[in-house]
Amino acid sequence: MLNLEKALAKYGLTMPNPPARGGIYEPVKEFGDNLYYLSGCGPAFNGEQRFSGKLGAPFTVEQGQEAARYCVLNLLANLEAAIGDLDKVKRIVKMLCFVAGADTFYDQPQVANGGSQLLVDIFGEDRGRCARSAVGMNALPGNIPVEIELLVETEK
Repeated sequence: MLNLEKALAKYGLTMPNPPARGGIYEPVKEFGDNLYYLSGCGPAFNGEQRFSGKLGAPFTVEQGQEAARYCVLNLLANLEAAIGDLDKVKRIVKMLCFVAGADTFYDQPQVANGGSQLLVDIFGEDRGRCARSAVGMNALPGNIPVEIELLVETEK
């Protein structure tokens, strides 16, 4: 059973509605046997953009971690809408975290830790700890500081 409510309460968060699509794509696409690619999500919450700008100027690593948590919540809202129940998640396979930062910002992995930790808190070490990349970007859509995408495996 998931620790969703407990994990969200730890960070003062609640589960959002699935975010509106921002283009011509699918938020969640199944491939192979019970594998899902989750299109990148930013840190809006129920349509309200909570962050605009870059890490290092004006945002701190801690604020970036908060933004990463919101990204993960949006991804999970999309996944839940697609599969019906997050208890079906067998494991989070991979996270790709894009971080828009000032030219002298080099802490992309620490920002990604915000999302990674939330996944571990929700799904546990075995299911939630995933392979991961965290990369720096000059800019992200809508001037958001963080965007995350996931690969997820579900139970049959």
